[in-house]
Amino acid sequence: MSYPPRHSQEPLDEKPGQYCIRNLSLSEEGFKLIEWAESHMPVLMELRRRYSDSKPFAGYHIAGCLHVTKETAVLIRAFAAAGAEVSWSGCNPLSTNDAVAAALAAEGLRIFARHGNTEDFYWCIERTLDCQPHLALDDGADLITTTHEKYPELAARLIGGTEETTTGVNRLRARARQGKLAFPVIAVNDAETKWDFDNVYGTGQSTIDGILRATSVMLAGKIFVVAGYGHCGSGVARRARGMGARVIVTEVHPTAALKAVLEGYEVLPMDEAARIGDIFCTATGMRDVIRRHHFELMKDGAILCNTGHYDVEINLLELEEMVLRKRELRPNCTEYVLRDGKRLYVLAQGRLVNLAAAEGHPSEVMDMSFANQFLAHLHLVELHKQGKRLPIDVLPIPPEQDELVARMKLETMGIRIDELTPEQLRYRSNYLAGT
Repeated sequence: MSYPPRHSQEPLDEKPGQYCIRNLSLSEEGFKLIEWAESHMPVLMELRRRYSDSKPFAGYHIAGCLHVTKETAVLIRAFAAAGAEVSWSGCNPLSTNDAVAAALAAEGLRIFARHGNTEDFYWCIERTLDCQPHLALDDGADLITTTHEKYPELAARLIGGTEETTTGVNRLRARARQGKLAFPVIAVNDAETKWDFDNVYGTGQSTIDGILRATSVMLAGKIFVVAGYGHCGSGVARRARGMGARVIVTEVHPTAALKAVLEGYEVLPMDEAARIGDIFCTATGMRDVIRRHHFELMKDGAILCNTGHYDVEINLLELEEMVLRKRELRPNCTEYVLRDGKRLYVLAQGRLVNLAAAEGHPSEVMDMSFANQFLAHLHLVELHKQGKRLPIDVLPIPPEQDELVARMKLETMGIRIDELTPEQLRYRSNYLAGT
């Protein structure tokens, strides 16, 4: 099979058909990072232990497109231990940890990812499809979209897939509504043990971590504007307030705005918030949340960042048109000097600040999200072995899976909970019980 050339001529460590990474010599550092993550992800490690002997994924190939972090490496290793062949790429140009990618390559896993990968981003995704996978694991829907648009025959043969994030789920539901989804996709993002924890606590902490690493500013006393009060935005707002910032929320959905008000936040239109904010963080999944006339309204020294999946929430093309000059002032912090002399600071090129400028979500919270990924793919494989298949749609995880993951997490934390008595169980199902 011919192996198509990369678009970028950047010198990399590359073994055609096996890996394309930054530098294989970084593997020792990567192994240490993975070891740290494994020690903080007990649920996923327990699943790995349970299925390492029976190897339910033997004979199945999983193509993955998800941030190549130390936590993702634990998931990849769990799949491999359970018998799967795995091919992986990053789902964002700035979210790959090159040391982790090197460690995975050194272990013989197929990995096509590097930090800063823009020219070869989709080339890397396509390389994960060269081996004709049975399953697709996606974060942002770029892998599944590529499969449908460029490899429709492969899409028609795929058993199923999963989607990790809100933006990807929205894209796939739009595809399903138009009747253009070729295989079932389980919306892991919509699991209660994912979005109520990963999205809220993971995004909240890691976003603040990225902002602080990129700027080293004090949040206490700052006016911190959060665009979007969904699960991710609410998590950022909580953490910013916890650091002493005065938090303002902008929203387009009335119920989300009302929640923010009743949580004690000030809610304003972006046109008003732009005039007074010190730090702006977008978390909407929508394009052009901050655009030209907002830049014009902002005060000197305002800091702008994004924690949504794509780099479209801050319109950097319009900002570039207003700039007299720009420079990278510190890692992941670019100073834009406008023609009137005002300075605006954009973090991580408008991409995911928590992954580009920090390390992404803490291992402890990704433990639950990736346990859900593992179990969702196990469910797809078990059905396939029985000659069954889920309906072609974007589907929720089985409710019993959510409960299993939550129980396992509690057990690893040494926390016990009550159980309903037989009488209570009967009462719960007795529709005649009344006043």
